[in-house]
Amino acid sequence: MIKYALICDQGHTFESWFSNAEGYETQVKRGFVECPTCQSKQVTKALMAPSVSTSRQKERIKAQTASIMAAEMNAPPAPAPAPDPQPMALLDEGQQAMRAMVRELHRKMTENSTDVGDRFASEARDMQSGDAPTRPIHGRASLEDAKALLEEGIALMPLPTLPDEQN
Repeated sequence: MIKYALICDQGHTFESWFSNAEGYETQVKRGFVECPTCQSKQVTKALMAPSVSTSRQKERIKAQTASIMAAEMNAPPAPAPAPDPQPMALLDEGQQAMRAMVRELHRKMTENSTDVGDRFASEARDMQSGDAPTRPIHGRASLEDAKALLEEGIALMPLPTLPDEQN
């Protein structure tokens, strides 16, 4: 394991552990490393002071290693390694409140309307022409169908995507 001091493009500094230098590079390229303060993914390594070994430190490390190895020989087998950690977003209170408001808005809109599923465009047209009673509905429509409805003068509003649907 290797610990890097990191800095984002906004100047926030933080530390993170990686299995090796290649692990750091891979995670940065895939966008898994982000600043816990501002969630920026523009992260680079910060300058770090090197760890210098002295002969006393080497002797102490050798003694610790020997005692660990002796303990491991008498210990039960180690459990299987945990899967690689996945990136996770750290949300501040404002972001959590915003997600709660989006969830509540979505709940109110769906509980007070009828889900017509993939028939949304045809149901909206039927209501506009008077072939069906006017009522609040929700469902799914392609981008092309939604544009066509708007061009026909039929009002619609997309439901907000729930934050949990993105995870």
